[in-house]
Amino acid sequence: MVALGHHIHAQNRPVDYVDAHNVARATVGVGPLVWNETVAEYAKAYAEVRSKDCVMRHSDGPYGENLAAGSWNVSAKEAVDMWLDEEPLYDVETGLCVGGGNACLHYTQVVWRNSNFVGCAHAPCPNGWTFVICNYDPPGNIVGERPY
Repeated sequence: MVALGHHIHAQNRPVDYVDAHNVARATVGVGPLVWNETVAEYAKAYAEVRSKDCVMRHSDGPYGENLAAGSWNVSAKEAVDMWLDEEPLYDVETGLCVGGGNACLHYTQVVWRNSNFVGCAHAPCPNGWTFVICNYDPPGNIVGERPY
């Protein structure tokens, strides 16, 4: 019964993904993302590919992209929260990730001011995990630019 209850509460509707992003975007003063069905279809197609193995490999497509996976039925908010957990690794003064690596790029894509559209998908994997993908148009994380 516990597992069933957990699945009932998992919310993966477009509005759930959009709201989770836009709360964070409003916090840093950038405009809201809007759900885009073309971008969502791309995300759905790639989620189906990755659902066979749940490998955290980017699609290398035309959009910005964030991936997440969890050993439970990951909700939209939980996936976005995983990316937002990188916020402390973003150095506002330099516009770079702390330490100069890529440790904050999921966060910066979520709040990238020039990204207007989002489309997300999730898929169960054979190992019981859930694969989640969000794609962004136009893509963020442009070298030399700041997210906000």
